[in-house]
Amino acid sequence: MPELPEVETVATGVDKRVRGDVIESVWLGSKPEPFKTSPIEMAATLSGRRVERVYRVGKHIVFDLEGADGLQWIVHLGMTGRLLVAEADAPVETHTHAVLRLGSGRELRFVDPRRFGRLAIHREAAGQGFRGPGREPLTITLEEFAALFKNRKTPIKAALLNQKLLHGVGNIYADESLFRAGIRPKRMAGRLTREQLTRLHAALQEILRHAIALGGSSVSDYVDADGERGFFQLEHKVYMRGGEPCLTCGLPIRRMLLGGRGTHYCPGCQK
Repeated sequence: MPELPEVETVATGVDKRVRGDVIESVWLGSKPEPFKTSPIEMAATLSGRRVERVYRVGKHIVFDLEGADGLQWIVHLGMTGRLLVAEADAPVETHTHAVLRLGSGRELRFVDPRRFGRLAIHREAAGQGFRGPGREPLTITLEEFAALFKNRKTPIKAALLNQKLLHGVGNIYADESLFRAGIRPKRMAGRLTREQLTRLHAALQEILRHAIALGGSSVSDYVDADGERGFFQLEHKVYMRGGEPCLTCGLPIRRMLLGGRGTHYCPGCQK
């Protein structure tokens, strides 16, 4: 599933290409799963609207639409979703569920083979736009970060994946951040010391920013708005490297299931 760096990369790429463009017409597919808002309402809302801005909130891509009614289009990529900007005459891929024809002549296409992605219309409430369920990992302060885990009797890996605490962090960047901070995934979140939390806060933000700079991790179906793959997977230290030697200490990377999620760590570097 695309995580924060991948979603940020897609949102930034789409924003550069469609900001200010007008949605002239909308085609929506017949499969019901992607639509949290009815296709009829979605098409009527989007048609004729100018895209003011595209940005990320957690793992969601938010389109601010022109108008005083505060309407936004929300895209969640799910596990295999892709949001592509294509020329109108480019072949339409199988599993395309939405096509927005733009005034520039290009098309914005939502493609999702497994149909776990979601599309919805959101209306701002009291001037407040779409908000994710948790705190923003890239801007949260150390004090706020430490407070999230106080007295929590869950493994720190599970706490990092809890979208109600930090939205946008997934399996890849939880594993990589815990490695950089030198903390084992099974350590209880509420028992981490101030020093450990300080290291983890810094590691998480550094890893996420570096991954964004490299266009995210292409470990499955992820591509950016131009259909290009990211490069951060080439720098993974533990994720999906079970049995391989640690690049720091040489011990084999271990893999275990934690909360039903594959988890990778180094027994030598992480305590």
